[in-house]
Amino acid sequence: MLPEVRPHVSSTLADQLEHRLGLAPHLDAGHLDVEGVAGIAVVAAAHSDGYAATGHLLGLLAALPAPAEAGERFWSDLWRSSGTAYLLPVNIKALVLRSLAGEGTALARQILSAVDEMTPPQRIAAGEVIGQALVESDHFPDLKTQVIGELWLRDLELTAWRVLHADRRRDDAAGRKAFVDAWTSV
Repeated sequence: MLPEVRPHVSSTLADQLEHRLGLAPHLDAGHLDVEGVAGIAVVAAAHSDGYAATGHLLGLLAALPAPAEAGERFWSDLWRSSGTAYLLPVNIKALVLRSLAGEGTALARQILSAVDEMTPPQRIAAGEVIGQALVESDHFPDLKTQVIGELWLRDLELTAWRVLHADRRRDDAAGRKAFVDAWTSV
């Protein structure tokens, strides 16, 4: 029988496989039967939204200049224009590294805090800085930097929300039953 799994990105896929299916982390694949493979597919599918959103979040950050000497000017300009230090590499490095391991909720919260902290003029100014960097790195000289930057910020914000939404810890048996009851009573 296949396991019922709800997506919780906060619990890694390997942990879920061990907990839900009793699969040791270093199990030889030759020891799996069809039901074991199907169980792995179910658990992986339950995690896919959260992992995909976290991967996209990291992809957006990877499009920015690397936080090395060459990118120092970009990051200082972003800090000044946005009015927030939440996005500085020194403040998100550990969160980015945790996200690479599949735990993106802390990074998502940090990003949403940064965007929320910006005033509308700061958001416009930050979008201009980001757009300029993206236009230069992606060789889009015919696109407006402010538009590109605003689209990037919107995508970052929406993707951070998707990471958090995929990690809904409230999704338990009672919550699912209440949802079904509400829809069946309509």
